[in-house]
Amino acid sequence: MEDNTKNETDCDIDSSVQSLYNFYAAVMILIFILALPLNASVIHLFIFKLKFWKSNTNNVFLFNLVLADILLLICLPIKAHNFISENRRRSDHDAVCKAMLFMLFLNRGASIAFLTVTSIDRYFNVVHPGRKNLLKVLKKSPHISIFIWLLLLPLTIPTMLKDFECCNSFSNYKNGTLTEDLVDSFRETVFFSQIIIPFIILVYCTVRIVNRLRKKTIGDRTKLRRATILVTTVMVVFSLCFLPCAIARMVLLIVRDKNVADSINAAEAAFDGLMVLSYLDCLLDPLVYCFCSTKFKAIYLSSYFPCLLKGSPVPIDSSTGNQAKTARNNVI
Repeated sequence: MEDNTKNETDCDIDSSVQSLYNFYAAVMILIFILALPLNASVIHLFIFKLKFWKSNTNNVFLFNLVLADILLLICLPIKAHNFISENRRRSDHDAVCKAMLFMLFLNRGASIAFLTVTSIDRYFNVVHPGRKNLLKVLKKSPHISIFIWLLLLPLTIPTMLKDFECCNSFSNYKNGTLTEDLVDSFRETVFFSQIIIPFIILVYCTVRIVNRLRKKTIGDRTKLRRATILVTTVMVVFSLCFLPCAIARMVLLIVRDKNVADSINAAEAAFDGLMVLSYLDCLLDPLVYCFCSTKFKAIYLSSYFPCLLKGSPVPIDSSTGNQAKTARNNVI
């Protein structure tokens, strides 16, 4: 009982940084207010206007990416409430705590997975446009998306295997059983590998795509430059949202392992803040991946803000969800 009381006390936010956590909560609420209608409208557009399942583009991947972001948005009000209530991650109900952790792990894994798959798809389209590949075939069906979701489930199950102090994913104490230590270690391995490995893939794809676009001598230079900026922006967004929290997580684990009492509060506050930064991903994904397309932007505006459009609305082929008889951008 003594250890449990201590662990619950460790969940409390130190009074010296409570104002900082109130700021974190305000940022999460702002992200929620901006991202929820944006993602919901994009989901609606994918289903009822673009009919993404009939498209030969990467709309299937983008739909699943936005779907993953919805999971994160569900958790943001709960996390904001916990921060304002002076609890770092704790909920009064274990079921709520576990469900939130499950959705956060699933969101991060799915977001990164579909970002990576989208980058690989663009890599083949630009660098090897004539080469047949399995990804190009599977993206026309839901199989690859279903496979990704099913693959992620076993990686998130460890979040359900035991009770967590502060809804945390790594224990503050070192007297756990061998099973608990293995579960914690596996969870941390998944956390770091699902960021570092996709980042390496993303950097490789981005470098190859940019080099290929710069060597192109045929095509609209404005479109080529726009495509180069797009793929570079994707890597920057990924780096901004996920790499800092991975570095902060590593520092936090080292500080806890060495039991540096004076640094634990600062390390935890920094990690929590950078995790909040990573939540910007659910707001940036639709902007970077969907609205970068002039076609998508035109269809979005014609559907929700027709007063902002100049000229006639964009026609949509009801069978494919694509624009009818319009020039197609083959750069990306």
